[in-house]
Amino acid sequence: MDHSKESAHATATIVHIPAAPEPEIDKHPRKKITQVAPGEEWHKVRKLAVRQLDRFMALEPKVLRGDDPDAIHDMRVASRRLQQVLDLIYPPPAEGVMRKLRRVIRRSRRTLSDVRNCDVLLAGVSARLGRKRASRRDIWTAVEHYLQQRRSKNFDKALGKISKMNMAGFYVNLKDHLAVNGQKPHPAPLKLLEVGAPELTAGHFYERVGKALERVAQAFENQIVQSLADPRAPVIHGARIATKRLRYLVEVIHEFGVPGSDELLVWLRDLQRHLGEWHDLEVLEEMMIEMVARPEFLREHLDVALGVEKLIQRNRVAKKELEEKYFLEARGSPEFRRMKEWIAYLLESPSAAFARA
Repeated sequence: MDHSKESAHATATIVHIPAAPEPEIDKHPRKKITQVAPGEEWHKVRKLAVRQLDRFMALEPKVLRGDDPDAIHDMRVASRRLQQVLDLIYPPPAEGVMRKLRRVIRRSRRTLSDVRNCDVLLAGVSARLGRKRASRRDIWTAVEHYLQQRRSKNFDKALGKISKMNMAGFYVNLKDHLAVNGQKPHPAPLKLLEVGAPELTAGHFYERVGKALERVAQAFENQIVQSLADPRAPVIHGARIATKRLRYLVEVIHEFGVPGSDELLVWLRDLQRHLGEWHDLEVLEEMMIEMVARPEFLREHLDVALGVEKLIQRNRVAKKELEEKYFLEARGSPEFRRMKEWIAYLLESPSAAFARA
C-alpha cells in the first residue's frame, strides 16, 4: 500500500481493524519537476536511481534496530522504486553482476515481508484494543499476543538473512554501476560500464521507456482481467503486485512531467490502497487460522479459539465487500479506460509525449 503515509481505515467496519498507514505514498512532498534538456535523459534516470539507492541504504540501520515499523515499510518501498529505475538502465533479464545486485534488492524486500504484515496487523489490533468499549477484548488480546510472537520470530530470521547480504559491498558495487568511469552522472551521452557497451542515447531512453511501459501495462491489464474472472486470493494478490509495478514505472515517467501521468498516479494509488486493505484482511485471516490450528492452543484455550473462529467469519464478510468494491473500480471504469488511452498515446510516440512535458 503507499508515502505521505495517509491512513487507510478499513472500509469494512464489520471487523473494525483499521489499516496501517498507506505503504506506498512518499512522506516527503515531491520536488518540483524540472525540464530535462535533450541528451540529459539518462543523467536524470541515474540520479533517480542513486536517490532511491541512498534512501534504501539510509533506512537499513533503523530497520535492523527492529523497533521502527515505518522504516521497514519505507525500505521495502525504496527497494521497489530502485528496482523499477534499474529496469530502464539495465533491462531485464539481468545478467552477471547486475543480476546479483538485483537479487539483494529483491531478497531484502521479501525477507521483511512477514515482519511488515505483522506490523500492519498489530497496529490495527492495538487501535481496536485502545477503544474504551472494545468488544471481545480477551480474544483480540490473544490475537495480539500471537502476532507479537510471530513478529519477533520473523524479525530474528530477517535479521540473520540481511546480516549475511553484505549491504555495504552491495551499495558500493551498485553505485559504481550507476556512475560513469567512477564519476557522478553528467549530462553528456552515457555509456554503460561494461566494456564495449553501446552509447545510451535519447533514442535508447524513449525505446526502453516504451518497451517497459508496454510490458508492465500489459501484465497489469492481464492480471486485472484474470482476477475478475477468477477472484481467488492469489489472483487478486497478483493484481495488487501488478498495480504496484505499473505505479512505480509511471512515477518515473511523471518525474519528466509527461502530461496525464499525475492523474493516472492518483487512480493507481487509490486502487493500490484498496487492494492493500483487502490484503490486510486476507493476511489477518491466514494468521488467525494458523493461531487456532495449533493443537496446544486448542487444548488450553478452546473458548478463545471459538471466538477467533467467529472473527474469521466476520473477516470474510468484510473481505468480500472489499472484493466487490474492487471489481466495480476495475471493471470497465472510466479511470481504467483513460489509463489505456494514456498508455496508447505514450506508446505511439514516447519522444513526442516527453517533448510535451
